Order: sequence, then C-alpha cells, then structure tokens
Amino acid sequence: MDDDDAEYMQGSEDENYDFDYSDEEGNETGSADVENMYYTAKGKKEDNPEQALKEFRAIVDQEEEKGDWGFKALKQSTKLLFLVLRRPEDALKTYRELLAYTKSAVTRNYAEKTINSILDYVGGGKSGPVEVNVLERFYEATKGALAEAKNERLSAKTNLKLAKLWLDRKEYHRLTRILKELYASTIGENGEDQAQKGTQLLEIYALEIQMHNERKNYKKLKEIYNASNAVRSAIPHPRILGIIKECGGKMWMGERQWNRASEDFFDSFKNYDEAGSPQRIQVLKYLVLANMLTGSEVNPFDSQETKPYKNDPQIKAMTDLVDAYQRREVHAAEKILRDNNATIMADSFIKSYIGELLRSLRTQYLIDLIKPYTRLELAFLAKQLNVDTDEVEELLIGLILEGRIEGRIDQVAMRLELEPQHSLQRKRYSALHKWTAALESIHATVIGKNHSGARGEYGYGMGDSFGPGSDRW
Repeated sequence: MDDDDAEYMQGSEDENYDFDYSDEEGNETGSADVENMYYTAKGKKEDNPEQALKEFRAIVDQEEEKGDWGFKALKQSTKLLFLVLRRPEDALKTYRELLAYTKSAVTRNYAEKTINSILDYVGGGKSGPVEVNVLERFYEATKGALAEAKNERLSAKTNLKLAKLWLDRKEYHRLTRILKELYASTIGENGEDQAQKGTQLLEIYALEIQMHNERKNYKKLKEIYNASNAVRSAIPHPRILGIIKECGGKMWMGERQWNRASEDFFDSFKNYDEAGSPQRIQVLKYLVLANMLTGSEVNPFDSQETKPYKNDPQIKAMTDLVDAYQRREVHAAEKILRDNNATIMADSFIKSYIGELLRSLRTQYLIDLIKPYTRLELAFLAKQLNVDTDEVEELLIGLILEGRIEGRIDQVAMRLELEPQHSLQRKRYSALHKWTAALESIHATVIGKNHSGARGEYGYGMGDSFGPGSDRW
C-alpha cells in the first residue's frame, strides 16, 4: 500500500458503511477484478507509463456508476500525465473528471486530501516550470467544483493555497485578486468579521503582510500589522504568528525602532520554534542584529528560548559577532563578517543593516580611542579604524554635533582638536554663572512689575505705608 492508498483508508475511517451480506458473489468477483486491474496498472507506472495510463482509463470506462476505483484511477492518471508525461492539458481533463467523483463517489475527507495533494504538486514545481494559465485553470476547476458542492471550508483552503502560490511566484496582481475573495469570505451577513473566522483572517493577513514586505510598501504593511494585532477571537497556527511578527520586526527596523524590532523578532522566533519551522534560525539572526543595534549589553542568547541555539553552526557566526560588538572590537567584528559571508551577508535584509552596525561599533571605538588625547591626526584615526579619512571625518562631525565629544576639526591641518578637561570645566562654570544671572534678572523684572502694577484705585501700592499711625490711616 502506497501513500495514495493510505490516504484513502484514512479518509474512510470516520465514515459509516452499511454492508449487505445478501449481495451476489458476482459483484464481489467484479470488485476483485477491478482491484487487480488497478494494482496491475499501478505496477507499470515507472516502466511503461503510457500502458499504465490506458489501463487506468479502462477502469474508469468500465464502471457503470462512479466508484472508489474509478476515482483512484483518475487520480493516478492525473499524476502520471502531469508529473511523468508532462502533458498538463490532458492532466487537467482527467482532473476535471475526478472532481465530478467528489460529490458522492468517495468520502469527503479522502476527496479533500486528494484535491490538496494534486494542487500541491501542480503548484509545487515538481514537474518543472508550469505556465501560469495552466495553474489558474487547475484552481478555477477546483473552485467551481467546490462552489457547486457548497464546500466553503475547502474553498477557503484552496484560495489560501492559491494565494500562497502567487506570493511565492511574485504574481502580486493575481495575489491581490485572491486576497479580495478571501476577505469577502470572512464577512458575515451584518457586514462585520465573524468571530469564528478570526483564524482564517489572520492567515489572510499573514499572506498580505508578506506581499507588502517584499514590495517595501511599509505604510500598508503597518496597516495590516495593526489590524492583525486587533484580532482577538482566533487560534492561529504558530507559524502564522511567526510570519506576522517577523514582518512587524522588519517594519520596526525600517523605522529605526530597534527595541520594538527586537521584541517582535523574539516573538516571531518563539512561534517559529513552536511550529518547528526552519525559519526560526533566520529570525534568530534578525533578533541578534536588532539587539546589537539597540546598544544593549544583554546577550540575546542568555534567554531560555535562544540558549539551545547558541552553538548552532548557522548561528555561531552571529554569537561571535555579538561578543566582538560587546567588547567594542571593531576589527574582530569586521573579520567575522568577512569570514562568514555565506551565513551573514548572504541575507539581503541583514546586509542592509551591517553598515549601520559597523558605524555604531566604529563610533564607540573612536570615542574610547580619543579619550586620552587633545589633538589627533585624522590619518592616524583612519588607520586605527581601517577606513579612509573622509569616513573618519564624517564620524567625528556626527559626534561633535551630537555633543558626545567636545572639540573641532582643523580641515587645513586635517586633525581633531579636543577641548582640555579644565577648559570644559570653565565652560560649564561660565554657563552656570550666565544661567544664574539670567534667573536673577527675570526675578528682578517680575518683582518690578508687581510693584508698579499692584497700585489700586486710590493710587497706592505694596510699598506705601497703610496702617495704624500712618498718614493714610
């Protein structure tokens, strides 16, 4: 028994059959003959696929009523035509015949499993590149049959499968059309999302958010991200949450909100890990990257969830990079990046932030390097950082403007001149003195206004004598 037959038996488990023991022996013999024909044809699939195809057709043609063996023969014929003989048009014809059997000839579970398996290999590229119009016709035939059978659950699953196929093929125009259909299927009669369809809604969001992420449409991505967070009545597969949180983390990275990105990547990693998805390794790399950009001194591999992956061969380079970053060893970090191009720099998302990471590391290294000095040549600093003088100058200008160092750049002599420590103290005392004087001036002005403005209707104010013994009493 191969996988096809195993699926058939599993699909039949929960069905009830009424056995009539008074059937004539001729029927049993006929059934046995058809079964023998089926397995004989199946045995010829590899060595003589054309002959196997003819024998499968004979099974279908001799059935007076649509039955189990005809359905199985059509399934084998569709696979042979599509995967082996590379005749997709003929495969589509047999598939349409097979869909007619799903109404009554076989159990609902087995019919659904068969449809899903056929759509998987049609869209999975196992037979090589498939023309888009052929794929569409397979799916349109499926959707038509399911609509006729009023199988809404499988219709939604089929549309989700088709949407994933268009996403993988970057057929965004087609994907947008399918997403509209999927959203419409989650709307109840009152025009609001049905609570029981929250799980399906999150699956749709996961597909759309990936599309916007790939197209770098961050405005729409944020809308979908916020909408997904608003869904309450759902029990999604952890892989779906992993996708949404991964795209959310990338969105926050684009906005330079490193802490929020780190939080979302951590949630994404946990969900992927729970789902057993290999994407957890890639997201763990993103988590490490975001954590370093926050400037945090906490090692991301100290948590219970990430610790088991610390020595994973695909992660080892990132753990070494974290160690170098926390020790402010810029040269060690650069060497790690050079030596691990395949595991770090091959990812375009990580690569786009490595420049910012190195800039942060070089800045910290530069601050530590210049502390003992009052005057340094830019060429010396450039040599220490292993960059050109223009980049050093740019880094120093940024530090001066941010107030992280006190000094100026002599562009004629090409050197950095730092303010001596005692000079800085004098400047602080001078600034404090000016601030105090300004406060005293404001205080005197306020008091003066009170004196001149406190005189009332009779022309006397706060400074006038008014009491027993005075002229005014």
